[in-house]
Amino acid sequence: MKSTLTARRRSGILAHISSLPSPYGIGDIGTASHSFLDFLSESGQSCWQFLPLNPTCDLFDNSPYMSNSAFAGSPLLISPDLLFTEGLISRQSLEAHPSFSPYTTDFQNVRSFKSRLLDEAFRNFNPKIDEGFKNFRASTPWLDDYALFMSLKEHFGDKGWFDWPRDIATRQKKALSNYTRLCAERINYYIFEQYIFYSQWSILHSLAKEKEILLFGDIPIYVGLDSADVWAHQKIFTLDPTTCQPTHVSGVPPDYFSATGQRWGNPLYRWDHDSPLIQDELVAWWVTRFGAIFKLVDVARIDHFRGFESYWAIPAENETAVDGKWLQGPGTKFFEAVFDRLGELEIVAEDLGIITSKVLELRDALDFPGMKVLQFAFDGNPANSFLPHNFETPNCVVYTGTHDNDTTVGWYLSNQIDDQVRDRLKRTANRQIHDNSGIHDDLIHLALASTAKLAVIPLQDVLGFGNDCRMNIPGVAHGNWRWRCAPEFLTGEIRQRLNQRTELFSRHSSQFSPCPGSVKENMEETFLPLEPTKD
Repeated sequence: MKSTLTARRRSGILAHISSLPSPYGIGDIGTASHSFLDFLSESGQSCWQFLPLNPTCDLFDNSPYMSNSAFAGSPLLISPDLLFTEGLISRQSLEAHPSFSPYTTDFQNVRSFKSRLLDEAFRNFNPKIDEGFKNFRASTPWLDDYALFMSLKEHFGDKGWFDWPRDIATRQKKALSNYTRLCAERINYYIFEQYIFYSQWSILHSLAKEKEILLFGDIPIYVGLDSADVWAHQKIFTLDPTTCQPTHVSGVPPDYFSATGQRWGNPLYRWDHDSPLIQDELVAWWVTRFGAIFKLVDVARIDHFRGFESYWAIPAENETAVDGKWLQGPGTKFFEAVFDRLGELEIVAEDLGIITSKVLELRDALDFPGMKVLQFAFDGNPANSFLPHNFETPNCVVYTGTHDNDTTVGWYLSNQIDDQVRDRLKRTANRQIHDNSGIHDDLIHLALASTAKLAVIPLQDVLGFGNDCRMNIPGVAHGNWRWRCAPEFLTGEIRQRLNQRTELFSRHSSQFSPCPGSVKENMEETFLPLEPTKD
């Protein structure tokens, strides 16, 4: 298969949807995203990368990497404007929003506001006359489990599923039937909520195709313990059947980001189990997951790709990740099984951190582009693989930094690096040693000039922002994921500068002919755009 992503030189921007300008306290998949597509198109960009779209919760600081579902869309990202346009909420409700900050997301107040709107929309929605709703419900295999799970979370006071009564925690048939009847109204609400999300996303994806902008999503390798996925598929995870708690959890050993490693705490997959039935269910679950994400996006990054070659298993009772061990992952055969069902997929491998030759062999055997992060390039090693003149193949994606890095300006001015690193960066960029201005522009220049087929720049680096605009600090539990871009920063000057640079290095969207989208033809759409309710 000829990759759409790396068939020609491209550039794009990394900006999570929650970070986009909006009067509603958080970016959304309606007006905010439509406007950002315009910005990308007017700036000559042909790719938009964002973080996972799944629901978030206060318990995990609203991290999009720790969700209660690997399939559901976040209701916080639903567009109030489109709810109003669809006739589901009143103008008064739309305009009665708090005075949100344009610079950060107040998740608690946003959640309260969006919940009120969605409750109103649900009351005004008539599923009996909406064919799209019927189609979505009938053709979305994960939906019933998710809706029941969320309803039960409410019913049991937001307790984790492992603390529910034993019969429903272990999904006894009679209990499932009884609670489905008991929670019928809330189940219908959560199904409606997902229908709205997927319908609004369908509009966004169509607009992106019209503008020839690839949507670049993210697949966290692991899922949260307290999730519909683990509750509905307990056999494929490392759970103690008596306590329903993990025996081993995910993470990584000590590395660049943390001296004690990172203990993520997700249950692991039972890749090492010798039961064919468990292995078949595991692969089937992943096939469903890949199929779902590639109905939403054109390209997807697998976060912590190395876990498919080998993964760090930490005894659940350990408080840090130091005393884990590497276990063998499923490797090439797993992806072959997925491709047999879905066809080849446009996947980027997140190959950062402790990467062995076997991980690189797996990545290359699958022909997945890897990642090159310029902030890791200037350690003084002339053979450093992140230096742009050392890229071993154009089949890669170059970044100035990622959502886990400090912004380039913040990194450059911080104590994370020393003057030797700063000097090497300036010499590489052909800048005067004494000149510290515009360092983000230097890394953008190096990224765009590199041989990598795709260059992706975090929006904070495009704007030259400091570490107060950082998205995430790995290993820090609170205060992340809140940065937002105020509308006044996306100026005509920024558009012009991006246009000029991407054109200079043959990455501009006007420099290549139109091509079809990369969503697989064998992945049939499971929903239709929402139509206004008729009284």
